[in-house]
Amino acid sequence: MSASATDTTVATTVFVVFMLLTVALGLLAVRGRGSGGGLAEWSVGGRSMGTVFIWVLMAGEGYTSFSYLGAAGWGYNHGAPVLYVIAYMSCGYALGYVVGPTLWSYARRHGLVTITDMVAHRYDRPWLGTLVAILATVCLLPYIQLQITGMGVVVSTISYGAISLNWAYFIAFAVTTGFVVVSGLRGSAWVSVLKDVLVIGTLGFLAVYVPLHYFDGYGPFLDRVVAEKPDWLTFTGHGGSGLGGGWFVTTSFLNSLTVVIFPTTVAGYLGARNADALRRNAMLLPFYNVLLFVPMLLGMAAIFVVPGLTGASSNLALFKLVVDSLPAWTVGVIGVAAALSSIVPMAVFMLVIGTMWGKSVLGAIPRLAGRPDRQRLAAQVVVVVAGVLALILTYATPNTLVRLSLISYEGMAQLVPMILLGLLWRKLTLWGALSGLVVGGTLVCALVFTENDPVWGVNAGAVALVANVAVALAVSWLGPVPADARPDEEVLAKDPGPEESVPGRVTV
Repeated sequence: MSASATDTTVATTVFVVFMLLTVALGLLAVRGRGSGGGLAEWSVGGRSMGTVFIWVLMAGEGYTSFSYLGAAGWGYNHGAPVLYVIAYMSCGYALGYVVGPTLWSYARRHGLVTITDMVAHRYDRPWLGTLVAILATVCLLPYIQLQITGMGVVVSTISYGAISLNWAYFIAFAVTTGFVVVSGLRGSAWVSVLKDVLVIGTLGFLAVYVPLHYFDGYGPFLDRVVAEKPDWLTFTGHGGSGLGGGWFVTTSFLNSLTVVIFPTTVAGYLGARNADALRRNAMLLPFYNVLLFVPMLLGMAAIFVVPGLTGASSNLALFKLVVDSLPAWTVGVIGVAAALSSIVPMAVFMLVIGTMWGKSVLGAIPRLAGRPDRQRLAAQVVVVVAGVLALILTYATPNTLVRLSLISYEGMAQLVPMILLGLLWRKLTLWGALSGLVVGGTLVCALVFTENDPVWGVNAGAVALVANVAVALAVSWLGPVPADARPDEEVLAKDPGPEESVPGRVTV
């Protein structure tokens, strides 16, 4: 891409200033709180964040670099099937109205800080928490790598090539690791405020600018899409992707279930001050989904402006529209918004991995057991290790984790029966939950890696989840019951806390 030295300097300077501001916000978030708050203070913000911080944090975790790159790329390549993102997130927020307070109440009552804690406590098996930590880490590492890659692409593009991809990858790792180690979940929430302001501002601007600049308004733009590219407005979309109505429904259903127990979502739940903050948050979060229409539409607009993008280059469809037509400072601000859309979710992913290992795995070591301060230090070390591992694999074998990302959501979906069904149905046994997990996990890997996803027009993860639930129920009804299983009444005991004492509300 061609650009003057002045353009490069201006855009890069804007980016550097905002990265420094990001680090400063992370440090300010924990000012006066010291370093001795223990693992709960670092990992779930001391369970003290209200509706606003929980809203920006969970919106930030869900609004990743995919929103700027992937959503536009999907809109460019396929069209209508990309709307599954809005469908599953909206349904997931509705489910979160019930699930969020349920998980928060259970974790608060028993002093738990991750889904691994919940599983280990529910089935009274510490080793089960370790197993879930390993599975969740395998599913989350690809997301860290993809956010590093996404931010690298954004930074290199907005600097007009002055910052190489390799340096941009390192910047993504260094900035994120630095502030998440120091400030934990609270720092991520503070940075999410900055990110949300920039995301709302830049996407609102682009939603007006691009149609007016290139098409003289939405009317002419949409008329042209209908006349020239009708395939993009129907299922299965353009390109014979196989992403038809059956895939859309099953994927939306599966992902809406998965998102409410995804480790990063649960981290947001457990950081809340009370259950009412989560209920209000569930009602407010769908408004954020309106923003997702913008990159999807702009991706389709790019079909006419920059035709011929193929492969990974189609993910730059949105940026191709703005880099050559906007002043450098505007490009820099838009790039910062996209970069922060990588940093915030990446920080939460790293934080969750660190917390799971610091509490459930390393926390079992005698020197760490019962010592939240030492568990916090162990978790911080794991954060650095996870970030370094993702960075190394980004440089060395980028396709390894990208392939794993194919099963990340569908793989995590197989934990839904063990977590949600296990909390809501007291007769689900350890062996039932484990048997279902093994069957579901094996089936989803077999289908995805043999390129049978979708299978019969249905999301492979949904097929695996049905098999998972069927096996879990059958084994629980017909199989052995552990002699030392945790009593039913202890699993679903009422929470006597004042936040849950509102008449008419049922809690787990």
